[in-house]
Amino acid sequence: MRASIAVGLAVVGAVLVWAALERPSTPDSGLAGAPNGHGMPSTFPSALKPTPEGSTARADQIDGRDQITGLVLPESDPVAVPIPRIGVRSVLVDLGLNRDGAMEVPQDPALAGWFSGGPAPGALGPAVIAGHVTWDGAPAVFHRLGTMRGGDQVIVTRKDGKTAVFTVSRVARFSKSRFPSRAVYGAIDHAGLRLITCGGTYDAARHRYLDNVVVFARLEAVRGPGG
Repeated sequence: MRASIAVGLAVVGAVLVWAALERPSTPDSGLAGAPNGHGMPSTFPSALKPTPEGSTARADQIDGRDQITGLVLPESDPVAVPIPRIGVRSVLVDLGLNRDGAMEVPQDPALAGWFSGGPAPGALGPAVIAGHVTWDGAPAVFHRLGTMRGGDQVIVTRKDGKTAVFTVSRVARFSKSRFPSRAVYGAIDHAGLRLITCGGTYDAARHRYLDNVVVFARLEAVRGPGG
């Protein structure tokens, strides 16, 4: 049941990530967007809400442990995310929810943040790490995220002393008006990771990027105690 709830929370929480990416921070901020969550509902449809404990899980949230593939770690908060390919090494700040239900965004453009309402990196489901691409015209932590390629590694150190090593499977750019929430945040049968920032054309008049860049990765190795 814990895994079922975690996956359900990942769907909702990560959709909230997308909503947060649509909110302005400072002009030319990498996660800037329309003030009212351009293209997103103000309340989430039942299909995106987590299943309460004790109730019947939907088909896309069933705890199918016999169907889990690959390595899966217990939950443990992440500490930092080194990405060798693009020269990133960032401490991870926790990202929760604002009063309006949208996910917080990192307040420091040099730091990436983990959405703590979803799975921890290495646990079952799509963990989410977000960061700015620019801030007031200057490169931010995920400025080079869009240059990543399949086969690149993303490394996440965790509080339990384990280091989760993810391999990138694909890098995609999506229009914010047609963001595929389910494809990015839906239930999966493995320990996944999504790195998210903004990209594409920058609309200077509205201080927003028109697209999101999403890096999809999968847990491939574990280092450290018991790894």
